[in-house]
Amino acid sequence: MTHTSDFIPSISASVADWERERPTSFYDPPRRLLRSIRQFQRLQDKHGPIAWLRRHLTIASHHLWSVITATDIPVNCKIEGGLILAHPTGVVIHPDATLGVNCWIASCVTIGNGPSGAPKIGGHVDIGTGAKILGGITIGDHAKIGANAVVITDVPEGSTAVGVPAKMLPADSA
Repeated sequence: MTHTSDFIPSISASVADWERERPTSFYDPPRRLLRSIRQFQRLQDKHGPIAWLRRHLTIASHHLWSVITATDIPVNCKIEGGLILAHPTGVVIHPDATLGVNCWIASCVTIGNGPSGAPKIGGHVDIGTGAKILGGITIGDHAKIGANAVVITDVPEGSTAVGVPAKMLPADSA
């Protein structure tokens, strides 16, 4: 049996692995959606008629891939590199929420605003199908959020949150 102190994560919580976002084929909707978000963010501070046209074409591309993937991820969201949208259908991310590097998000996940603000998700966080992360909370690096968990309190680094409302699992049972 390994202990939490013996665990060395193989995926970085601080350095983005951009290969995770590279489309693997022409029809790769989740990665094409992320590509449109990244392109818009690169063009956001550019000025002039060509930049304006490219921005609007990128927004059109984003709308297309949003419809195909059935997601609501705005082009101005704060997502760091290396995100994997395993099955993006139903994923909703509030524009004020922040996601760290190398996160993994399954289908029907909501990362939403609350009275206390928007969530801050650390690096290399895995979020299971149907999970809801709500309010101005912080999810620590290398945390795991279980399927259908409703997270309304902070999740410490390396912890696993499950249930409604989410409770932290002991380190040895994760």
